Amino acid sequence: MIPQKLKRFLQTHEIISLDTSIFIYFVEEHPVYYSVCDEVFREMESGHIKASTSTLSLLEILVKPYKLDNDDLILKFYSLFTTYPNLSWVGLSIDIADRAARIRGKYNLKTPDSIQIASAISAGSTGIICNDKEFKKIEEIECLVLDDLIQSK
Repeated sequence: MIPQKLKRFLQTHEIISLDTSIFIYFVEEHPVYYSVCDEVFREMESGHIKASTSTLSLLEILVKPYKLDNDDLILKFYSLFTTYPNLSWVGLSIDIADRAARIRGKYNLKTPDSIQIASAISAGSTGIICNDKEFKKIEEIECLVLDDLIQSK
């Protein structure tokens, strides 16, 4: 069953963005976060929501499979995520790099986090789902932190 806080979040935003951790929890069927991530992906697949993520997410997702030299897992990630319905990928551009630098300067975030936020805003997202409490200080976009969602159950 979809938590009310998640349901409200998804209904509030026409386009949401997903941080890398959401993809990893989903594929690895994380014991704590999988059910929530599964709901998000079901909503995307059914067309109830549109989502975006930075191509940085693909980089971060593929590190472990490449490190393990696991071609099957690499192919699984590519085939699943690059063709997932209602999911768009935002490539790094000069505009996004500039926006990320501004965000990093304003909030003192790490570079990858700044790129995720800048990509989300550039894609027209008004909300982002992540599991990093640092994102909550961002004023430009609403952030839903999975740990907060799990604790409020």
